Amino acid sequence: MPGKHARPVESDIPASVWPTAQSDSRTQRKGRYLPASMAHPGKMLPAIAAHAIEHYTKPADLVIDPMCGIGTTLVEAAHLDRLAIGVEYEKRWADLALDNVAHATANGAPGYAAVVHGDACGIDTLLCRDTVGRAALILTSPPYGASTHGQVRTTRDSGQPNVAKADFRYSQDRDNLAYRGIEELFDGFAEILRGCRTLLKPGGFLVITSPIRSKGQMINIPSLALRAALDAGFENYERCAALLAGISGDQLVPRPSFFSNLNVRSAGANGNPLHLVIHEDVLVLRRSLAPTQDELKDALAEDAANDPAGSGCIPLFSDETVRRAA
Repeated sequence: MPGKHARPVESDIPASVWPTAQSDSRTQRKGRYLPASMAHPGKMLPAIAAHAIEHYTKPADLVIDPMCGIGTTLVEAAHLDRLAIGVEYEKRWADLALDNVAHATANGAPGYAAVVHGDACGIDTLLCRDTVGRAALILTSPPYGASTHGQVRTTRDSGQPNVAKADFRYSQDRDNLAYRGIEELFDGFAEILRGCRTLLKPGGFLVITSPIRSKGQMINIPSLALRAALDAGFENYERCAALLAGISGDQLVPRPSFFSNLNVRSAGANGNPLHLVIHEDVLVLRRSLAPTQDELKDALAEDAANDPAGSGCIPLFSDETVRRAA
């Protein structure tokens, strides 16, 4: 019997390749993000966010990232003249996301973004009714573990023996979704996506970016994320590859991290040859154009309750744009 999160069967889903690494990640962030942003261990590549926003929205559209980290989705949306809302569980990153948004505005970004400090598992109640059915795009990455490779200083950099690691944990909070086992983690991700689905307008898009290797091991995170999205009621639309390598003529120019190189070399030395990963999987799904029967029933029940403001929610684009969830 296949497992609960077995790979879903995909039919004739269109595919494309996104040229998102013509410059390396540091160059993409330099001057556009505050230097403190480098401390986050699982940042989305800015060019991936920008490509998704450009292709699946238009100016003045609303973009939402339920796990916004340092605010990459928000910053790129603001520079592209969109509205954006980010939700972030960790206050450290929520505060930094807000600072990055302020930095973007100070540097001429024409759009506007807000940051909410709270748990995205309740995003449909965390945000107020003026967001329901309004978003054109949900753009995010799934949590895929409590720690990543983080930042590294080699002997060449530090003058000290051995490799020094830093900022390789998202959080010390054991309630953070990233600390759960793989089954529970993606159950939680599906719960977040179900809430996000209510915020999308009919025909709106969900874009999920995810790596395919963790700590040197191949893990089918994209298929786990796809299953979570399908379980949340989205329709499969497109499967893309966002390049982590540049294109020069007919050649790819790899831009591997220190740990990518280390894992490949170590595996080869142990008789298990690996290739460098030069892309992230991008899943593109869509909310159906027609509401389901359950959605119609929910809308009627809401009208009958006559509660347009909700209870304890965060007003859209309030002056206090980072606030602890009630």
